[in-house]
Amino acid sequence: MNVSLLDWIIIIVYFIFSFGISIYFSKKAGKDTSSFFLSGRNLPWWIAGTSMVATTFAADTPLAVTELVSKNGIAGNWLWWNMVFGGILTVFFFARLWRRANILTDAEFVDIRYEGKPANFLRGFRAIYIGILMNAIVIAWVNLAMVKILQVMFPNLSIFGVHEIHILGLSLSAHLLYVGLMMFFVAIYSSMSGLMGVSVTDSFQFVMAMSGSIALAYYAVKHVGGIDGLKESLSGQKWIFDFIPSVKDSGDVAASGNGVLKLSITALFTYLGVQWWASWYPGAEPGGGGYIAQRMMSAKDEKHSLFATLWFNIAHYALRPWPWILAAMVALVIYPEAQDKGASYVMLIRDLMPSGLLGLMLAAFFAAYMSTIASQTVWGTSYIINDLYKPFIKPGASEKYYVKISRITTFILMFIGLLITTQLTEISAAWQFILVASGGIGLVLILRWFWWRINAWSEITAMIAPYFLLPFLISKEYGAGLSLSDDYPIILISIVAWSTFWWIIVTFSTKPTSEKKLKNFYTKVHPGGYGWTKIAKMLPEIQGDKGYGLLFFNWFLGSIMVIFTLFGIGKFIFKNYALSFIFFGVAAIAALLIIRNMKKIGWESLNK
Repeated sequence: MNVSLLDWIIIIVYFIFSFGISIYFSKKAGKDTSSFFLSGRNLPWWIAGTSMVATTFAADTPLAVTELVSKNGIAGNWLWWNMVFGGILTVFFFARLWRRANILTDAEFVDIRYEGKPANFLRGFRAIYIGILMNAIVIAWVNLAMVKILQVMFPNLSIFGVHEIHILGLSLSAHLLYVGLMMFFVAIYSSMSGLMGVSVTDSFQFVMAMSGSIALAYYAVKHVGGIDGLKESLSGQKWIFDFIPSVKDSGDVAASGNGVLKLSITALFTYLGVQWWASWYPGAEPGGGGYIAQRMMSAKDEKHSLFATLWFNIAHYALRPWPWILAAMVALVIYPEAQDKGASYVMLIRDLMPSGLLGLMLAAFFAAYMSTIASQTVWGTSYIINDLYKPFIKPGASEKYYVKISRITTFILMFIGLLITTQLTEISAAWQFILVASGGIGLVLILRWFWWRINAWSEITAMIAPYFLLPFLISKEYGAGLSLSDDYPIILISIVAWSTFWWIIVTFSTKPTSEKKLKNFYTKVHPGGYGWTKIAKMLPEIQGDKGYGLLFFNWFLGSIMVIFTLFGIGKFIFKNYALSFIFFGVAAIAALLIIRNMKKIGWESLNK
């Protein structure tokens, strides 16, 4: 690989442009915390939605997809495609509610929905647990992927001739130190510009990242003789082209010995029937949440919030995966013996991209990495400042003071993430741990909007209950000795059942939130529905939302629209044009029915 002068010019221009955006928005972001964390609640839907997509397009994502395809073919992506059902649920049920709540972070929801000491504890606990711990783990695994990319692209990388530095007992490779420098750059521009600058930069970075991915897919497929050549090269492994996984009679291991993704009934039920609504995961929280909620709350109005989330789901699940999938399939042809399948994606860049486009691809990876890190840190900082520092540590300070502390906290959070990176070796293990450790919380996060009886104790119980069962399930000496990688479906279903049992018991064993607090919440958000009948009768002057039957129909139609668009693009790429147009036709019909249903409900009422 030879990185030419043109490549370096492209990379440098990218960094200058990203930094220029932050400078442009820095003055506006410094006004107050609302401007810093929510861009003054004035983001148009296309910027808010694209920022969501860019954040989930991390440096590790194409590598992870390459691993899935190499092991289980295209169908292996159902391990994350299943989350589309939760994403579309957020579009039609929660996007407008988040915007209507008029809060700064999703953790602040606790303050408007619950009350008393349990609510205070829950808000502070969420700020530490999610804003710092979980957030730093996510930052760490994204860092780890970027280190792997640099190791493949620049194997002899050093700093002043030194390849490794030892500090305070930690071994820091030159690759990790360069990732640390990139984090420092991200911290500077994200701390200067706040969410508005980050979101606009995200949109630019998403275009860069997708352009690079498409260019790589084009050159990779061309290298093996086009789509026909790719099919011929993998003719002995036709299972790779299957879009739908097979089902086997027993066992819970996701992959069989011959590579075909064959799910047991238990595993299929877990992925398609449980995981998407039961577990908390960054970017796929049931009911919205995290940086997804942050973008929804920053939108211009409720309609922009809904459109932003819909665009995110279409781009995230239907449009974005195919360049990665094509490159992953080519990698199987060119590097069949590669031990690290994820790294083979980076090897394609190294070996196939011509001068100029190589620089574009490297800049695209930097863009994917930086957009995720920037969003994670601004989101995590919003938790720390708005839900811990401001209400409990130093209340009553000026807005400019909180913005100053927010900027300092951004650097601290990135430093914590860098430290965790030195201790992390497996991305997949961290991913599975987060899903099982949050098993059961999803239903509470959904029902707290639509059932008055949910209280702070419900949420607290659902958050901590998994930690009482998980050690027993995975302990080989004192427990069941199950493995996260091999027995994931059984572990998740067990924890969801356990957590759900306990939070229901605790909910009915503790006092509900006071009627005064519930009335205030209903007046502000007016979600409507049967779960609020008791409170709605006390407030006849408040018009709650209606049309939930049509919204459930829209959820079904939206899921069909995204999945059939995904399949339609795939069939078109592989030259099955007849089936492709059928898929596109069904997706188009679903879209038209959604528009009709929204008009019946009162589309114009969302524009407030």
